[in-house]
Amino acid sequence: MTTFTELGIRNEYIKGLKELGIKNPTEIQERTIPTLLKSNTDFIGLAQTGTGKTAAYGLPILHQINASKPHIQALILSPTRELVQQIKKQLFKFTKYVDERIFLEAVYGGEKIDKQIKSLERTTHIVVATPGRLIDLIERGTIDLSQIRTIVLDEADEMLSMGFKQDLNRILKYTNGKRSTWLFSATFPQEIQRIVKTYMDTNAVRVEVNKSTRVNANITHLFVKTTLKEKTDTLIRLLESREGDRGIIFCRTKAGARNLVEILQEEGFSVDALEGDMQQRERDKVMRMFRKKTIDILISTDVSARGIDVNNLGFVIHHQLPEKLEYYTHRSGRTARAGKAGFSISLIIPSDMHKIQEIQKGLGIKMTETKI
Repeated sequence: MTTFTELGIRNEYIKGLKELGIKNPTEIQERTIPTLLKSNTDFIGLAQTGTGKTAAYGLPILHQINASKPHIQALILSPTRELVQQIKKQLFKFTKYVDERIFLEAVYGGEKIDKQIKSLERTTHIVVATPGRLIDLIERGTIDLSQIRTIVLDEADEMLSMGFKQDLNRILKYTNGKRSTWLFSATFPQEIQRIVKTYMDTNAVRVEVNKSTRVNANITHLFVKTTLKEKTDTLIRLLESREGDRGIIFCRTKAGARNLVEILQEEGFSVDALEGDMQQRERDKVMRMFRKKTIDILISTDVSARGIDVNNLGFVIHHQLPEKLEYYTHRSGRTARAGKAGFSISLIIPSDMHKIQEIQKGLGIKMTETKI
């Protein structure tokens, strides 16, 4: 088993990692860290959510920072406010035993921009940002990115599917210069390939955690046959059979999510929804309740679930199968995080049967039929 020391991580960081319960590197960390520590290179890392990507790029970035220089040296872009806050928090925890002070700032929408501008006036070495808010700061001339050495696009596919394509192009154009670009993504659609072609070196190092483990190997994929008429009853029985477990149910539409919340609340389940029309404050409130275990089950659409990262979720349920294959990957990746096991369970009506074959073939996984 490889250790973080062998990968080149300094002892004071290893001490911080141990305290967080991170003892051995994951596959993406093992294959990424030595490259990013040693060389000034563009980099593409393809790995499923929940495999430890934040430490894979975060530790090399922290090692690169020259704390005696007060300017911004690294920029990390991520799709949602939740993820941005979480990345900042995680990197900060890694620095607990480091003598020099490394200063991080998080900037995202849904909070007063003036407050963030004021924070950026202090010494800042690393900025973690959502693309939209970063563009606002660039346009106001209140952020200096002229001396960044590294830009990280984290969850790049999610940023694109959330409509940040133009913002990303503008940021990459704006920061063009002597910087390395590190791109991390769970999937590699054409739009991502275009970004790679346009903004990254043709010799960019590429690491792909092999496809079968990109859909996390700790997930058991099951499906339950039902009919449109019996679907709600099937779901209720399924939830009863997993009593004590926490999880997320995915719907395709906002109306479907709202409807399901009402039905399940009436049945006595502790459940709430995340959906697109919510104000950021409401979204934060629901997420806080879910994290604190005040609610056990979250019902969400694909877009609303972007950036949810909650450990110890026992299952995800696909109330309807997603339209795109990569959405199945993203949904399933919400369970079985940090080395734990989990279940991805699909409710299948007769007209869905052919999709089961597509998912198995496209993602190299085995889906097993189960009875409740």
